[in-house]
Amino acid sequence: MGKHRAHLVWDWNGTLLDDIGTVIEATNAAFEEIGLPPITLERYRELYCVPIPLFYERLLGRLPTEDEWAVMDGTFHRHYWTRADACGLTAGATELLAAAREFGRTQSLLSLAPHERLVPLVRRHGIEEWFVRVDGRTGHSASGKAEHMVRHLRALDGVPPERVVVIGDAADDAVAAAHVGARAVLYTGGSHSRASLETAGVPVVDTLAEAVAVAEDLIG
Repeated sequence: MGKHRAHLVWDWNGTLLDDIGTVIEATNAAFEEIGLPPITLERYRELYCVPIPLFYERLLGRLPTEDEWAVMDGTFHRHYWTRADACGLTAGATELLAAAREFGRTQSLLSLAPHERLVPLVRRHGIEEWFVRVDGRTGHSASGKAEHMVRHLRALDGVPPERVVVIGDAADDAVAAAHVGARAVLYTGGSHSRASLETAGVPVVDTLAEAVAVAEDLIG
């Protein structure tokens, strides 16, 4: 791997995968199960946070009970994964990933989507070859990405944290980057509003092309 160009750690849901519409549909299906009214995209982006139970606390005014959490989590995933195959990549994603080699960048993918679900989707979209590593979540966890990022970077032989830029759509991506001494750029097309992302204290952009350009500037 190169020593001076940026290594990009891409997020999947809401970043490379344009799935926010499907996420809202699945979220509202989960809400319906416990009698909550549907949520709009704008409201979702205003309130969304990780870990997910805290997101539900913002909506309910309290943490969900164990039974409520089990119902909502199960319903969300059932609805989401029946629709995930129909989600496309974000505009320009394929071209940006393919161009990385030409510009001397390396890149990997780290997601909180289950690993066994993530890998087939990445392959189906024909982009696996552009990543030196693809990691999804293993086991059951509602926590954030920080500890997953630690393991991910350890597995990237020869990539120092100071050369890493995480590109994601959630404040948690910035938290995970800071946890390992890396940098982050946040994209507004996914789970958070711009105002919410700006509280993370890292660059916020409206396109993936901007994200890559800013990432190079951060390292350069």
